[in-house]
Amino acid sequence: MHTRLLATLAASAMLALAGTARAADCPITVGLVMELTGPAGAYGQAGAKSVEMAFRDLNDAGGVAGCQLVTDTRDSQSQGNVAVDAATQLVQVKKVPAIIGGIISSVSIPILTSVTAPAKVVQVSPASSSPTLTALGREGKTNGIFFRTITSDALQGVVAAKYALDQGFKQIAIIHVNNDFGVNMSKEFSATYTALGGKILSTTPYNEKQSSYDSEVTAAMTGKPDGLYLISYPVDGATIARAWIAKGGVQKFLLNDGMNSPDFIDAVGKKYLNDAFGTSSGTTPTPSTKYFNDTYKAFSGLDPANPAADRSYDAGAIVGLALAIAGGPDREKLPAAIRKVVDPAGTPIYAGKAEFAKALDLIKQGKPIRYEGVIGPVSFDAVGDITGPFRLWRIKDGEVVTVGEMSEADVAKIKSGK
Repeated sequence: MHTRLLATLAASAMLALAGTARAADCPITVGLVMELTGPAGAYGQAGAKSVEMAFRDLNDAGGVAGCQLVTDTRDSQSQGNVAVDAATQLVQVKKVPAIIGGIISSVSIPILTSVTAPAKVVQVSPASSSPTLTALGREGKTNGIFFRTITSDALQGVVAAKYALDQGFKQIAIIHVNNDFGVNMSKEFSATYTALGGKILSTTPYNEKQSSYDSEVTAAMTGKPDGLYLISYPVDGATIARAWIAKGGVQKFLLNDGMNSPDFIDAVGKKYLNDAFGTSSGTTPTPSTKYFNDTYKAFSGLDPANPAADRSYDAGAIVGLALAIAGGPDREKLPAAIRKVVDPAGTPIYAGKAEFAKALDLIKQGKPIRYEGVIGPVSFDAVGDITGPFRLWRIKDGEVVTVGEMSEADVAKIKSGK
């Protein structure tokens, strides 16, 4: 009897210690590497707030694996080397189970190749759209840990080319940021645009953070184009657009997704942008879309139309729900858990406290879920890419207005030449 009593007491003590160990794992800290300053600062600020809102909703729903979610947010300053240092700290010192970020491809790619892929730590980018990320996955260099909640520029370039011709851009000049994102977007656009009958008069790369872009603008005006395709970020993009206007360039612009920004419009002046058109990775509206649009501004003080905002909420929600499926901050289980969050056979789950409570209950029961987020239902392919529709927009009286959409089927038809 005495021996059994001692054994029982010992077992109870071990359970108590195990409970203490689990409690010590709380809260669960997820790393954020966001472009809070620099050319992409507006995107990173919006993205960070979106992830915080998703985590708030999950915490209000009861938390994940018995813990609260928190973020450790680092500013990449829109620079790859700074981002790598920040991610290294988060992965090696803070031991985070996942990193959300970066926003721009020139930040996400070095994080992936230098930090997260070698360490086999999940990385989810809300807005990095470079085709290079797809290539790295296909070459087996991402270790199956990279995911993104935005479509690839390989597709957006196709959409932009068709939209440009539809809006009367018959012969165009291109100015693009000289990084992985800008080079690839220009390349994908140019191939489709010329195949569809358009003429590119000049292609001019530029380096970021210059005080003046007069020489680039002068070079781009060769041949008197009937419009400018500006592949840029709001700060540099505004400087380039102002120089283009000052030198007498036609006030007709084609813009990439990141230029859908109130900061860009304010800096250039709305009266100069009434013939400005653009493309963005689109959404398939769900109850999550309405929830986010109705709630985000009150939470963040920012416009929910910010290019990185909607898909950053989804990145946060997917990581948070994956941590619940994995049973906590288990790095090895997390990649498979990410895919289980969007299980096609699962019960549909939407954004917000009530829906997340439903999801967490289903997860506890071992039942599948399908998160249908702010940007719509998504599924990840073998390299972590998604497909989806594209939004066509223009600027009218200083406001970005949606004027149409191209579906996945539309894009496939353009690519096939039919």
